[in-house]
Amino acid sequence: MSKLAVWNRPVSPGYDELINRSQRQWWRTTGQAAAALAVVAVCSHYVGLLDLERLADGVPSILSLMLESLPPDFSDASSWIKPLWDTLAMSVAGTAMAIILSLPVALLAARNTTPHPLLYHPARWLLNSLRAIPELIMGIIFVAAVGFGPLPGVLALGLHSVGMVGKFFSEAIEHVSEAPIEAVRSAGAGPFQVILHGVLPQVLPQMIDVSIYRWEYNFRASTVMGMVGAGGIGFELIGSLRIMQYQDVSAILIVILVMVTLVDGLGTFLRKRFK
Repeated sequence: MSKLAVWNRPVSPGYDELINRSQRQWWRTTGQAAAALAVVAVCSHYVGLLDLERLADGVPSILSLMLESLPPDFSDASSWIKPLWDTLAMSVAGTAMAIILSLPVALLAARNTTPHPLLYHPARWLLNSLRAIPELIMGIIFVAAVGFGPLPGVLALGLHSVGMVGKFFSEAIEHVSEAPIEAVRSAGAGPFQVILHGVLPQVLPQMIDVSIYRWEYNFRASTVMGMVGAGGIGFELIGSLRIMQYQDVSAILIVILVMVTLVDGLGTFLRKRFK
């Protein structure tokens, strides 16, 4: 090797420089962590989470309520079968509705598939709006609009889920590889064929994962829908709470816990099955 090549070879950072760089990174990380902890501490103090005396005063009441809930009373368990089915049906129908509505909105909300930039921002705004309104508020609105029963729960869960599912779908679409898309376009495919053969095959696994996760969430959320008159096991739960039948409440909570565990297990199986 010539002397000129040796002199022109880039010099690696020295040991002292590496130490200084590491220290600067450590101080930066420590400062960021301290700032985050300060924000958490301020918020916790503001909401009373650090008020240990107040928390301690609530312990006897919690213990008394737990004792009143024991033993769980399953004598009316046969009457909970239909509400449980209503809850499961609500979660399935609401998730299916969300998937069907989310896909076209997600294609409009992704920069690489939206037909025109003027459609991109309204689609994003729509997803943000649906995601911002809690499903409980939507449930109250739809109960007032279409009456009691599972239907308002399905509409509330479905529309609220569009905001979240559509966001995940659009993010997945924006991160697809351009090579398959260019290959489909070079074969003379139109816009719809590009989406069908170049985009969807790449994002289908992520879409299935998101859909199953959302179904698991919707089953848990559908138990809350019953509290506003949208049917399901939540309606039985709030009814027992109102008449202070705490043994029935604890039994219903156990049933809900078992069902949530089964749904989560089924979701895990489906994710493995579709991989």
